[in-house]
Amino acid sequence: MQAILDAPDPRTRMGIRDRAMLHVGVAGGLRVSELVGLRVEDVGFDPLPCVGIQGKGRRERWLPLWKQTGTVLREWLAVRGSAPDPALFLNARSQAMTRAGFAYVLRKHVHAARGACPSLRDKRISPHCLRHTCALMTLQATGDIRKVALWLGHNSLQSTEMYLRADPTQKLEAVNLATPLPLRKGRFTAPDRLIDLLRTDKAANNYAKRSDGECPWISPRRRLTVHNQELR
Repeated sequence: MQAILDAPDPRTRMGIRDRAMLHVGVAGGLRVSELVGLRVEDVGFDPLPCVGIQGKGRRERWLPLWKQTGTVLREWLAVRGSAPDPALFLNARSQAMTRAGFAYVLRKHVHAARGACPSLRDKRISPHCLRHTCALMTLQATGDIRKVALWLGHNSLQSTEMYLRADPTQKLEAVNLATPLPLRKGRFTAPDRLIDLLRTDKAANNYAKRSDGECPWISPRRRLTVHNQELR
């Protein structure tokens, strides 16, 4: 994900916009509709950078953002300029960014990031992957699925439980906290009869020919030795 965030060119206006969009999408774990629906008035910087989100069912939530995300947002607002459209992120025609437009931007930067991160070549990165990345990062940082649900704006924990199955951290912690069942100690002891029979080659040859079903296990290497003796 870091390679994708670093892909936009910060020396161009569109690069600054794309970097801000990607950072807000990951840091906030936003749905695409929530991201492109942000308005300029939904962004605040005092005392900390934050955004106001209107999610499904018109449920509102305010999310604090990383310091780095606040920095790239300030840079975008500085070059955004005035526009009749109140949307935070604008396309090349100074209109609100659409879902399809953001999907195109993401594909472009994923393609560019593959040069720095070859593992991306075998992965399909969709706009919703930004939301999944934020959810797993929040779960690993807090260990609390309720905080993940609160951050993502889920109305029920059932929608968030999928991240418990995707993140092995919780399972590893459960294994480490559990007390393992003890194993009974012991080692293989060859029976006296087998030891007596293996003392001579002739005895070993006779032992290999037994068919009473009570013969202890002998290694394949020993069986090969007995077989070669029979062919002499």
